[in-house]
Amino acid sequence: VQLQASGGGLVQAGGSLRLSCAASGRTFSSYAMGWFRQAPGKEREFVAAISWSGVSRDYADSVKGRFTISRDYAKNTVYLQMNVLKPEDMAVYYCAARYGSIKGAYNYWGQGTQVTVSS
Repeated sequence: VQLQASGGGLVQAGGSLRLSCAASGRTFSSYAMGWFRQAPGKEREFVAAISWSGVSRDYADSVKGRFTISRDYAKNTVYLQMNVLKPEDMAVYYCAARYGSIKGAYNYWGQGTQVTVSS
């Protein structure tokens, strides 16, 4: 699976962004998809995930109620809608995929897209 993330940019605190991750190479519908982020000087952390069926979703506590993950099977794309952005959301965001359930190690990674939140 090849993943291409996009949609990052500069936004003011309280604003919104939508990240996209286009997948290619294998059967998109068989893979759980996730978003992770890494801020400068910090370890990469989980943000959100969606199951292969789209039924199950999981979010980090820090983004619950503000971020929404979704997927479009026709476009082989997963989205991360980010609302009410905070300065602490600033990071490089990575999309990832794994075969099967949303739990466990992710095997395929995109290149990352920068999200900058100004206060």
